[in-house]
Amino acid sequence: MSAGRKVMAIAGTLLAAVMAAPAAAQTQTYPTHPVFLIVPYSAGGVADVGMRILGEQLSSRLKQQFVIENRPGAGGIVAAQAGAAAAPDGYTLLMTGNNNAIAVALFKSLPYNILADFDSVSTAAFFDLLIVTRAGSPLQSVQDIIQAARANPGKLNIATITAGSTQNLAAELFTSTAGIQATIVPFRTSPDMVGAVMRGDVDVAFEFYAALSGLLADNKVVALASSGAKRTAYLPDVPTVMESGIKDYEVASWNGLSVPAGTPKAVIETLSQAMKDVIPRPEVQGKSSQMGMEMRWSTPDEMTARIKADIAKWGAVIEKAGIAKRD
Repeated sequence: MSAGRKVMAIAGTLLAAVMAAPAAAQTQTYPTHPVFLIVPYSAGGVADVGMRILGEQLSSRLKQQFVIENRPGAGGIVAAQAGAAAAPDGYTLLMTGNNNAIAVALFKSLPYNILADFDSVSTAAFFDLLIVTRAGSPLQSVQDIIQAARANPGKLNIATITAGSTQNLAAELFTSTAGIQATIVPFRTSPDMVGAVMRGDVDVAFEFYAALSGLLADNKVVALASSGAKRTAYLPDVPTVMESGIKDYEVASWNGLSVPAGTPKAVIETLSQAMKDVIPRPEVQGKSSQMGMEMRWSTPDEMTARIKADIAKWGAVIEKAGIAKRD
């Protein structure tokens, strides 16, 4: 190589290093200004509260404000669109979870792809469902529900909220796994559903703890089982559905954090490590447990694998239940 070419090569290398330095420095010092966390639900709900608990701790850990931005609407589509359109720089995060997996099978088409348009950071909160009945009901266990359904196929009524919700699909999966025929009755809101349970208009209901905690404390409704792999910390005396004899039944709603696809790996690692550090904190676990949440960290790959598994799981349930796809 001639001397001139050597000089040019050295100059090119130095120029590339100089140009790369700001980007590298930005990644190493991330975050340098506030981070926005888009939540697909209104303020005050249990998922929103969970994100605020997490955001507060991440602010403390990473020394920048994590600002919750509520964007409810269209089953999470509004929030997901905003997240997918954001710059892939780590300053816009999106709360994702099993609702996004359900949406893949529930909608005819989506303006985003949950797997292609986002990179996972970590899971955050898990929510087991409860199977409840009214106080004084003759149904005292999951086996009582099964026996009643088998004695009179189709006459047992199971209340949930909207068709396609996690509660509704959990009930569909329950009847399928248990091998029973029952009538699943979707209500517009949780209060409507709970009122029907307490009046005896329906036999049992599938709902999250946050919507039932006051009624459970006042002994107006009774929890017969929880839907997760193990008993909940907030109702340790209530058996799981699996403990009650339905061996292959496990349902947990969950959420986590995602970033727009193409976000630097170093930024994702910083966020993931920060979540790993703060989620075990007693203040996080204590506050979340009171709301019926269990906060758990995962690797980005584990979260992505969970999304893929949920897409397959809930797609099969929706197809078997014959739930019509939405526009």
